[in-house]
This record gives sequence, structure tokens and C-alpha cells, in this order.
Amino acid sequence: MSNQLPHIAFLGIGLMGAPMTRNLLDAGFPMTLWNRTASKCDSFADEATIAASPAEAVADADVVITMLENGDVVEDVLVAQGVIDALKPGALVVDMSSVQPSVARRHAALAAERGAGYVDAPVSGGTVGAAEARLSIMAGGAEADVARALPVFGALGKCTRIGPVGAGQLAKLANQAIVGITIGAVSEALLLAAEGGADPAAVREALMGGFAGSRILELHGQRMIDRDFAPGAPARIQLKDLRMILDEARAEGLTLPLAQQTHNAYQSLVANGHSEVDHSGLLLELEHLNGTLLGSSLPAKGKKE
Repeated sequence: MSNQLPHIAFLGIGLMGAPMTRNLLDAGFPMTLWNRTASKCDSFADEATIAASPAEAVADADVVITMLENGDVVEDVLVAQGVIDALKPGALVVDMSSVQPSVARRHAALAAERGAGYVDAPVSGGTVGAAEARLSIMAGGAEADVARALPVFGALGKCTRIGPVGAGQLAKLANQAIVGITIGAVSEALLLAAEGGADPAAVREALMGGFAGSRILELHGQRMIDRDFAPGAPARIQLKDLRMILDEARAEGLTLPLAQQTHNAYQSLVANGHSEVDHSGLLLELEHLNGTLLGSSLPAKGKKE
């Protein structure tokens, strides 16, 4: 029996949860699924058990994975809707949502009272990384608990143990600080170059080979040039993450000026009706601020034979 794959309850079948569930099913894990909007589970109905409530979903689970929108939703599902109370002794809770480190520590303590383990394991890589099983998984928890989760993480991407419970969430906040601030930097750089008469696509191409090269410049720089702001990660989620970064900084007695400025820019973007655009759509706020569009000052390109 020792080589039998653990039964997974997966709570939250959304933009990230759906491709993650697909990869876990393909890896052979028996699964029970729950989602607030039940229809999102329909495509998996032939391969997994669909539960009517999150507490029902976890009753027989060895591993419980949550991939939910924010800390308030995780709190509601784990505590108010009775998931922690329904855990079987020896189960392992793996919260792959992005929540405050303090929330992760509190949920770990509640799980321990039930004789269950807990790992906070937020991810980076977005919907593409989820679909391609190339997520970067940042795990916080006891070494033994993280080790138990490794076979599951192996079907989803690459796991790095960061430290004790809460440390995974701190790594995620560090990730989101770099992502948000860098999106702002790429927006400003491309707009600066384009307004002076440079072709932003050529600027991006040139910078990709130098010290300023990054995944943000590569992927989101291209999105800005193409004006493709269909959400991989919506701006409202980036704003939520920046708010958590500033809350954590305050708790640690730190001042983070770049994170604060980037937070304010995303706050304006969302206030101007762009909560559902991709976070690379921060360019829209910069364009609004300057009364111009990226590349609009360039001469129309003639056809090249």
C-alpha cells in the first residue's frame, strides 16, 4: 500500500486550479474536486469525484490542496465552511493560494490541532506555467511535511522549500514585488523610447540581449506592444498582492518606496475600470497619465516588400 498515490481533494478550480487539476489527473492521482461555481468542475466529472461542499471533499483526502483567490476566501473555506474540522488525522493541507504569512501560520496551528500537517506553497508562473507543469512552488513548512508533498508538487512544477510555515508566502510577496515593479519599469521604458520616435518592438528586441533582459520584458513587453491585455493574472490580483506586501512591510517596520508607488499606480488602474485586464495592462494607466498611447507618435509603417 505504501506506493499507492495519495487521494487529493482540490478546492478551487479556476484559472490556475483547472490546469493544475488536469496535470494531477494525468499523473494518476485519485481526486475529489470542489469549486464554489460547481460548473467549473464539469469537464473533470468523468475522471474525478465532484463534491457538493468543501468539507465533503476533504473527508477521505490524504492531501488537501487549496487554490483560492485570497486570504479571506481561504479563511472562509478552511474555517467557516468546516474543512479543517473535517480533515482526517494525518492529512496534509497544502495552501497554494497567495495569503498573508500570518494567515498561513494560523491555519497551520488549526490543522495541527486536528493532527494534520500544513504547507503554504504559493506559486509563480501564471496560467502558462500551470498548464505546462512548470510552476515555481515556494514551500513553507516542516521538512517532513514538505517532503510528503513533493510527489504532488512534481506533477505541477518545481518546489523549493523556503523555510518554516509562512516562509513560502514571504517568497511569493518578494516575487510579486519584483513582478509589479518591473512591469512598471518596462511600461515607462517603452513609452519613453516610443515618444522619442523609437520603435518599441525594436527597443524590446535590443534590450532582451542586454542587462535589462527579463521574463517581464520578454512576455509582458510583447503584450504591451501587441496591446494584448487578456488576463493571465488580473490587475486586481496584482493590486491585492502589493497591498499584502505593504502590510507585511509595515509589520516588519520597513518602508518600501518602489512597492508603494507601484501599488498606487495599480490602484489608479483598477479605479479607472481596468480591474480585469492583465497586470501588464499597467501601461494603460501610464498612457492615461500622459495622454498618449504607446507607439502612437511613430510614422505609419509602409509595406515592405
